[in-house]
Amino acid sequence: MLDLKNWYSSKTIWGAVISVVASVLHFTGIDLGAADKSQLVDSIVNISGALGGLLAVYGRVTARAAIKSAS
Repeated sequence: MLDLKNWYSSKTIWGAVISVVASVLHFTGIDLGAADKSQLVDSIVNISGALGGLLAVYGRVTARAAIKSAS
């Protein structure tokens, strides 16, 4: 696996988080079905990708210095 991505773009990470949250909710009497978990993971990944893009644009617009190459 040579491709790199941010942790918040990983469906595996969000799936694990959702599983832990679903277990806690089940313990308190609220049950999420498998379809709800899957849809929730997809929604979180999409939202985090959009937020990452917005943050990148904001960072570039508000930057006070240019990026310099290492060479």
